[in-house]
Amino acid sequence: MVEDIAELDAVFHALANGARRHMLGRLSDRDLTVGELAEPLTMTLAAASKHIKVLERVGLVEQSVEGRRHVCRLVAMPLAPAANWLRFYLLHWESRLSASENLFHTKPEPTKPEPTKPEPGIEEKL
Repeated sequence: MVEDIAELDAVFHALANGARRHMLGRLSDRDLTVGELAEPLTMTLAAASKHIKVLERVGLVEQSVEGRRHVCRLVAMPLAPAANWLRFYLLHWESRLSASENLFHTKPEPTKPEPTKPEPGIEEKL
């Protein structure tokens, strides 16, 4: 249990950085080299490598060396516990929002109009 929590914490730590999330998003399309991952983020190869190492430590990225190229690929399986953790809260908030929405969409019971009293003296005219 404690190990699961530590792994979940590590995944959320890795996802806490926008550059790493951007890298994972791009890796979901295809395998990329370290240089390709660094390019749109305008960061050095050294900085990109540090981010990739964080992703590798939690198992989200695997890196292979093909000659002089370091190719990265996404491994999405470590995201499963994080997705399950988030799903609990998604379901919780969906049910709360649904209950709130029902409050606004329920039709109030129609009120019965109170009988009107005839105007004084109207009976005399009839």
